[in-house]
Formats: sequence, structure tokens, C-alpha cells
Amino acid sequence: MVPASDFPQALDIPPLAQIVLGCHGAVSPLASELHEELKKSLYAIFSQFGQILDILVSRSLKMRGQAFVIFKEVSSATNALRSMQGFPFYDKPMRIQYAKTDSDIIAKMKGTFVERDRKREKRKPKSQETPAAKKAVQGGAAAPVVGAVQGPVPGMPPMTQAPRIMHHMPGQPPYMPPPGMIPPPGLAPGQIPPGAMPPQQLMPGQMPPAQPLSENPPNHILFLTNLPEETNELMLSMLFNQFPGFKEVRLVPGRHDIAFVEFDNEVQAGAARDALQGFKITQNNAMKISFAKK
Repeated sequence: MVPASDFPQALDIPPLAQIVLGCHGAVSPLASELHEELKKSLYAIFSQFGQILDILVSRSLKMRGQAFVIFKEVSSATNALRSMQGFPFYDKPMRIQYAKTDSDIIAKMKGTFVERDRKREKRKPKSQETPAAKKAVQGGAAAPVVGAVQGPVPGMPPMTQAPRIMHHMPGQPPYMPPPGMIPPPGLAPGQIPPGAMPPQQLMPGQMPPAQPLSENPPNHILFLTNLPEETNELMLSMLFNQFPGFKEVRLVPGRHDIAFVEFDNEVQAGAARDALQGFKITQNNAMKISFAKK
């Protein structure tokens, strides 16, 4: 974990692949289960911007409400910072900035890692503490923090990015869907990209494959299937509450693989369905979304 004194205090610092997230007063010292749930939620909402190497969430009182998101690419961190600034997380707007220094994992990748004397840091005199750290301890709340993106993280599988609907701010580059979501330049509609498999040809006497059941008529409730076992209400809420009209997520008792998501109207539900169709919550679980039966 990067020391609290290394948190950026200005926006003119060089961009790193790591961002720091601040949800002021939103997260108290965490139990193990809540700590892991929080990391999964952060992973779910930030993985759309690029490959995440690691997510570090502080358990200490002094750094309460702070987390680091480490991306593989600086561009991913930049898009996440611009797009998610002020995004409500645990009912608090996130404050995001680039990290001031590389995390340990990035420093090791760059060959600049220097082992810190942890015991010496703990014995550091109070006179050497930064004003922000003193204020955090005395006031019982964390200093404002921002998110950072950088470096590959062992054990954290890359997630397929999903398009996102958001308001375009002046000076902010428009969000582009990830590779595979839009056709390559120069391809006409229906044209097969190089290397892609052509439609299956039927042999003489071969029966055509069974056609999927017709889609239910559009309505304001979505039906989710193929969800992984670790899915919870918070994770799904983080994915869907970025879309206008989101109301609630309803899980089915005894079933981890299905859920319902309700919106104000069918148009808003359809927009979320189209944007998150096929989103991979885990490497092996691409979410399937349809309109619920009335």
C-alpha cells in the first residue's frame, strides 16, 4: 500500500497508470468479507476502461475511504479518471486523481522498486507527519483521495470492456467502445473481418440448428442470466446505476446465476441492455440480458 503522504494534492502531477479513489467517510475499517466485496465492486465498475492489475483498499483507520486502482496502461487510467470523477459509490461521490508515485507492483515492473523499512516508517515521529495525515487522524475521517490506474496484477484476470453511456464533458475525449464492439474501419455492414469464421454451411440432408426462442417484448424490467457464483446486489447495482432510470436490482433466493434489474421505462431498460450485453463479470461468465416476461 502506498503511504498516505504519497497521495496527490494537485492535478498537475505526471499521469501514472495508477489512480487513487477517495470516498470520504464512506468506508470504515473493513472486515475481511466486506473488504473483498468492495474490491469486487471496484473491479466491476473500472474494468470497462482497461486491464486492471491490482486493487488496493486500505483497512486502516488513518486511510479510511481510500483505494488504489492499478491499470496496465496509462490511457486506461486517464479514461477512468475523467469518466468516473464524481461517480456515486456507497452514496458518496468518488474523488479521483493520479497517484503521486508508482505502486510497488509497477515499480517492480519498471525495475525501480526499492524496499521500504516498514518498521522505521511506523516509528516516524509525529513531527514528520503531513498536515493532511494529522487532520485525518484527529478528525476521524480520511483525507480526500483520488483514483489511479497502472500496472498488471497477478491473479486478476483481464475483463472484457463494456460500453458505457455517460454525458460528454467539454475537453473530455468521447468514450470509445473496446475492440470487438465496433466494426473495423473499411468493413461494410455484414462483411466478415479477416480471420473470422464464416457462417456455418449446411451439408446436404443436414437439419438447420434450432432457432432461439423469440425475444420477450420490451418492458422496464431486465432479466439477467449466466451470472457467476460471487455475484451480489452491490456489484450489479454498480454496473447498472450508471444508466438513467435505474431503480433496483432483485436477486432470486437460492439462485446465484439469475437476477432482475428494474428501470423507470422500457426505453431506459433497453439502453442498459444493449450497452451491457455480454459484459464479463468474470473471465468465464458473459452476462446475458433479455427483457423479463410480463
